[in-house]
Amino acid sequence: MRAAFPDFRLGNVLATSFTGTLSERHGNTVERIPTPHRLVDWLAVNGLAVDSCTTAQLDLARELRESIHAVATAAAIQEALPASAVQVINDCSAQGRAAAILTPEGKRRWRLSSASCVEDALSVIAADAISIIAGERDGKLALCASPTCQAAFFDTSQSRTRKWCDMNTCGNRQKKARFNANQRKNPRSTE
Repeated sequence: MRAAFPDFRLGNVLATSFTGTLSERHGNTVERIPTPHRLVDWLAVNGLAVDSCTTAQLDLARELRESIHAVATAAAIQEALPASAVQVINDCSAQGRAAAILTPEGKRRWRLSSASCVEDALSVIAADAISIIAGERDGKLALCASPTCQAAFFDTSQSRTRKWCDMNTCGNRQKKARFNANQRKNPRSTE
């Protein structure tokens, strides 16, 4: 991977990990797929390797990412799903050619053919988004409690009460802020 770019924030759910390629949406936005080559890197890390990506395909990927984010956010707060975003997800899902395969461990993996393109990989991401938004998987959509993030994530914790999209970033940042606020409120004696 190319070191000049921010690290990917990887999760266990493909669709919400994909929306995490744009983070801090309400703060200092971090774009994790700023170039076509970086999208190729992200897809490879997530088992959807493709050989190349054009600027138009990167634009399509970003449109899908934002559509998934909009629909997942609406679902998490139980609002009506935005029709235009639903259409983008459905169109991307229908455009691709990918096969679900069963691994020896009993897990589902996606296989792209050797001639696969970005649209095929995006169809897998769109299908994953459809499965979580439609409630077909065990878990619930939630929004990150960080006021600068508010990313949609899929909570599979036992209690379904997870607060942050990523404990290593948003969770730690919030805990550190709370600790520092408490330190200022109750300073220790310096004797």
